Amino acid sequence: MLKILVCVKQIPDVDLVKMDPETGNLVRAGVPTLTNPLDLNALEAAVRVKEQYGGEVTLITMGPPMAESTLRECLAVGGDDAILISGRPFGGADTLSTSYSIVKAADMKGKFDLIFCGKESLDGATGQMASQLAERFDASQISCCYSIERIADGKIRAVRALEDGKETVEATLPCLLTVEKDNFYGRLPNLKAYLDAKSAPITTYTENDIDGLDLNKIGVPGSGTIVPKIYPPELPEPGQIISTGSAKSDARRLVEILAEKGSI
Repeated sequence: MLKILVCVKQIPDVDLVKMDPETGNLVRAGVPTLTNPLDLNALEAAVRVKEQYGGEVTLITMGPPMAESTLRECLAVGGDDAILISGRPFGGADTLSTSYSIVKAADMKGKFDLIFCGKESLDGATGQMASQLAERFDASQISCCYSIERIADGKIRAVRALEDGKETVEATLPCLLTVEKDNFYGRLPNLKAYLDAKSAPITTYTENDIDGLDLNKIGVPGSGTIVPKIYPPELPEPGQIISTGSAKSDARRLVEILAEKGSI
């Protein structure tokens, strides 16, 4: 039976997040959260593997207690088990310390044959997490997975989507895959699965529960990158559309505008 891990993340609705112009901080208060949509594509790929080859899908995320809602959403569409990594010391983590925390927590459940990730998260969009996880899990990696053709004899064969076509590749297990959304649309839960997920047990690990966790490698102390300031970009002056009804009049007005600005 395959042991499958799916890494998911709860993010703020990026369309509603605003920035405080004085502090440069993102204003998250009152902004609804959602499961990173690209992670749902990864979950769909994992569930299809479970349905075809047999196995167990474990979900894992790191975040505040409210991130439990993301795990329950994923349990409702095919996850079997869920892990929440939560605690103040994990706060402020970049991808380096996050990947370390995820692998140390996942190891508490044993070794996994397959690890699925979304291509990136919509709030950070660095695309770094999957490769870091593959390295820490000592796993091979197939990125941009379009379809999975075969899993047998300790190997996986998959089709990757490239800019100019597709290619078929084979890798040994354990293997981490990032998933393209085109062929793995997330499914909706049925009523029974939705109700079962609401009361399903979720394993929560704090910094005190994870074996061998080095507190100097999590949160801010373990982060290799520090963001000193966030600020909105300076937008150029909006353009003007000149439409007076005649080309000669439009040209005259354009010259006047350029003269006013000292451009001619």
